Amino acid sequence: MNSEKLHRVFLGLGSNLGDKEANIRNAISLISERVGLVVRQSSLISTEPWGFESDHRFVNAAVLCETTLTPRQVLHATQKIERELGRTHKSVGGHYADRLIDIDILLYDELRVDEPDLQIPHPLMLERDFVMIPLGEIRD
Repeated sequence: MNSEKLHRVFLGLGSNLGDKEANIRNAISLISERVGLVVRQSSLISTEPWGFESDHRFVNAAVLCETTLTPRQVLHATQKIERELGRTHKSVGGHYADRLIDIDILLYDELRVDEPDLQIPHPLMLERDFVMIPLGEIRD
């Protein structure tokens, strides 16, 4: 059920394995192709792991896309991009691990969604500087 209305979706990205900057760039390129036009992109920031111990620092960023996709379609598209870029499993139940790429839906218009596998706004974003700093760069 695509509508022709353009929706504003903010996505958070993170990587702490491999060529982290390239992982983020590749993800943003695929997001632009499959989710919608990337109209704003934050700078890349380097951050400590959050919620788990690791020797690998993260590179994080945020983007604003204009999309005709529904929130559920955005979720499926971003999860497919994660898999294609080498992500083998999602963090579940607060157990986090190193990852090649992570893409989270932060905001979608003014919408609120509370489903087991999709929560908008992202429920933990306010606790995470690695989300809020890049988001603050590109948010109105």
